[in-house]
Amino acid sequence: MTTPGLRALLLDLDDTLIGNPVRTFIPAYFEALKVFVVDTVSPDRFIAELLAATRTMDCNDGTGPANEEVFAAAFYPALGVPRSVLEPLLERFYREAYPSLQAMIAPRPAAPKIVEWAGQRGLQVVIATNPLFPRTAIEQRMQWGGVGVDRFDYDLVTAYENCRATKSHEAYYRDIVAFLGRRPEECLMVGDNWDCDIACAARTGIRGFWIAAADACPDSPGVEVVGQGSLDAFLQAAENGDLESAFENILARLMAL
Repeated sequence: MTTPGLRALLLDLDDTLIGNPVRTFIPAYFEALKVFVVDTVSPDRFIAELLAATRTMDCNDGTGPANEEVFAAAFYPALGVPRSVLEPLLERFYREAYPSLQAMIAPRPAAPKIVEWAGQRGLQVVIATNPLFPRTAIEQRMQWGGVGVDRFDYDLVTAYENCRATKSHEAYYRDIVAFLGRRPEECLMVGDNWDCDIACAARTGIRGFWIAAADACPDSPGVEVVGQGSLDAFLQAAENGDLESAFENILARLMAL
């Protein structure tokens, strides 16, 4: 049997393609939201119900509707404000207030070079970020990091509108593979979160490159990765051919078992 080659590259966004200090970004995001909704609903209650609905959405395992609808069904009734009232306000928030968070995002110079390399190689490219945000929030962070949809033509950007599972569920990766029309063994996932980006993808047959310190140890060993290191190290491996060699060697061994 012929060993399949690399055909699709799945790229995590936060703390992979861009630096995003979640411990400071999320509180700043919440504070900006509070200011925007204060005239409509209690800000503290808004955030409490937002977090609860997000936890509900994070349990979406591919058996329900899109993440957006799971979130809406949990959020708006609990808050007691009609979706028709609050949704336009949130849309305006993402247009007018969310851009103020740009200063917190750190572009990584290797990121656009990796997307360019993938395009030159003829790979399908997916921004495989956890689909807990609306697409506009994700696309804005992409643009701030120099990898925006205005610059690159992606095959898919996962967001809460177009996904029916979150990244901790295998269905998330199975749906991406099906959308691309590929086999799992033709795909490579690149990300910093061992559990969601590497281990979960591996359970579906997708190999991974772990964005982590070269000497970092995963919480659950036993998953063989194509590589491990910084985003710069990934770019170097891609450009010098080591990445695809490692990818094909792993698959050849697995197929020989």
